[in-house]
Amino acid sequence: MTMTAYSQPHPASHWAKSPGGKVRCLLCPFNCALAEGKTGICKGKTNIEGELVAVNYGRTTSLSMDPMEKKPLYHFLPGTSILSIGPNGCNLRCDFCQNYHISQGQSPTQYISPQDLASIARKEGAAGVAYTYSEPLIWFEYVMDAAQAVRARGMVNVLVSNGFINPAPLAELLPWVDAMNLDIKSMDPSFYKKICKSALDPVLETARAASGRIHLEITNLIIPGLNDSEADIRKLVDFIADLNDQIPLHFSRYFPTYKRTTPPTPPQTLAMAAQIASDKLKYVFVGNLDLGQWSDTLCPVCSRRLIHRSGYRVGEINLLDGNCMFCGHPTGIIQ
Repeated sequence: MTMTAYSQPHPASHWAKSPGGKVRCLLCPFNCALAEGKTGICKGKTNIEGELVAVNYGRTTSLSMDPMEKKPLYHFLPGTSILSIGPNGCNLRCDFCQNYHISQGQSPTQYISPQDLASIARKEGAAGVAYTYSEPLIWFEYVMDAAQAVRARGMVNVLVSNGFINPAPLAELLPWVDAMNLDIKSMDPSFYKKICKSALDPVLETARAASGRIHLEITNLIIPGLNDSEADIRKLVDFIADLNDQIPLHFSRYFPTYKRTTPPTPPQTLAMAAQIASDKLKYVFVGNLDLGQWSDTLCPVCSRRLIHRSGYRVGEINLLDGNCMFCGHPTGIIQ
C-alpha cells in the first residue's frame, strides 16, 4: 500500500459567507464561524481568503486491512476484510477517547487520492473501504469523492462514526454509504455536553436517518459511573427497539485512557447490559470482553447458531441468502 505527501487545497462543502470576512461551516452542528486563517474545531476546515477550504482532504493517518468484525460490523458481509482509512481530527472532545493521539492531537498524515484508494482496495481484495479510526464525517468532501470511486469499482463503503453531522450533508452522503457503525455514547444530553463537549440530539437524528436506508449497527462504550446504570441502558435499548429491533447493539468495555482514570468496566456490568438489551433486541453483543454467550449470532426464532466468532475471526456461517439455514428465518444479515 502506497501513499504520497502531495495534495491540493480542496473547496469545502456546506458553508456560507458571514459578515466581516468570516465564513460559517455548516457541516456539523457546531456551525463554526471562522475568521481569516482560522480553523474549525475539527481541524479539517480553514478560512483561506474568505473561502472555506477542506485542508484535511485526502490526508490520512493510517491505511490498513481489517476484519469487518473489527469495525464492529457483525451482520454486514461477515468474514470479509475491508480497507480502513482515517483522518486527523474530530468534532467531539471526549475525555475517554481511545484514539486521542489522532483525534485530539496533530498526527503525521499522508495524501492518498480517491482513485488510488479505490485501486488499492481492489488490489488488496477488500470488500470495500471503511472510513474510521477518528471521525470520518469531518472528512466529508473526501469521503464523498472516495465513496463514489469505490462504488464505481463494485465495492462497499462503511462509516464508523459519532454521527455528529447536520441533516443536509448527511442526506447527501447516505446514498453512497452501504453500512454504518454509529457510536451512541449515552442517552443523557448532559453526558454529551459535559464529557464530549457536544450534543446528543444530532446523533439520534443520524440514527433515525440511517435506519432503514443503510445497514446500521450501534456501539455503546459503558463507562463506570457515567452511563452504566440500568436506566441508562434501558433508554438506549428502547430507542434502538423503536427504530428496528434487528439493529445489532455492541456493548464495549471501557479502559482508562486519555484524561479519564476510572477503572475498567466490570464484566458483570457488561453482562447486565447485554441481558437487559436482549429482552427487546434480537442481536446483542459484548465486543471486547469474552463473556461466552455474547459473541455469536443466534437465530432469534430457533436459537441455533448462525455465526460463530472468536475475537475478530469468524468460524461457521449458517446462512443462506441472509436467512437461517435451519428454520429459514430472515435474519437481516447481509452476505
